[in-house]
Amino acid sequence: MKATETLRAPAKLNLTLEVLQRREDGFHGLRSVMVPVDLCDELYVEQSGHTSFACDVPELQERNLAERAMHALGVRGAAVRLRKVIPTGAGMGGGSSDAAAILLAAQRGILATASSADHLALARSLGSDVPFFLVETAALVEGTGERVTALGPVPPWHAVIIKPPVSVSTAQAYECIDASPRKTRARSQSVSLQMGESLQRGDFERVQALLQNDFHDVLASATPEIAAALDALKAAGAQRPLLTGSGSSVFALAQTAKEAQALANAVRVPNEYRVFRCAFWNGAAWRSAT
Repeated sequence: MKATETLRAPAKLNLTLEVLQRREDGFHGLRSVMVPVDLCDELYVEQSGHTSFACDVPELQERNLAERAMHALGVRGAAVRLRKVIPTGAGMGGGSSDAAAILLAAQRGILATASSADHLALARSLGSDVPFFLVETAALVEGTGERVTALGPVPPWHAVIIKPPVSVSTAQAYECIDASPRKTRARSQSVSLQMGESLQRGDFERVQALLQNDFHDVLASATPEIAAALDALKAAGAQRPLLTGSGSSVFALAQTAKEAQALANAVRVPNEYRVFRCAFWNGAAWRSAT
């Protein structure tokens, strides 16, 4: 290992998010096509005689998923510092991505561990989004997040993201959509399967047409800040702005960096709303395939 290694932990966007019926174990099934974007947290790993973890956001120091991953792996001889870039409470999977970065670093020998581990099982135990980030590209995610099918290298597309000054409780989000009955959806008719195929073909117009999130309408209606962010993207010229995850961030897609920059420049929101422009992200194994 080099004296200092930098790990990048990308955020994610949900191009689709289908919330299925509540299961007997109390969890909801889901189907989703997720794509990583190059808005990344950074973890700095240094060789050290004392294993430690620190985060530059003090309130995220306790119960941090990256630190939990280190403990579960039995990481030794490393000081890890986390620099947060991905907004929290945003539906963008920052904490899960940080944990996955630790697991990937252990797999690649960047972090020394006390013993071998089943990294996939460990990922599942840490959080429902963590297994997705292990594939380092877009994926169809099913079950409660444990079934992940990589979709191959992603197209060189872009996104403009707005994070409103509000967070949404995932539990409250599920309560909102459970308040109304929903039809059972056959897997063969899933919008997520259609989205995966369209993404693999690089069909931007079809991807745009298929964007869907079951939390979108109910949370936009219940949360004025989310509605304002969506309105800002529409006013800037976005065709189909969408909530990601259970919020609170919203996004719009663009085919080129120039289009994304123009859209971002046209967004008008108060200072407490954060605007990001980013690109779809491929991990090293997938970048060589594009």
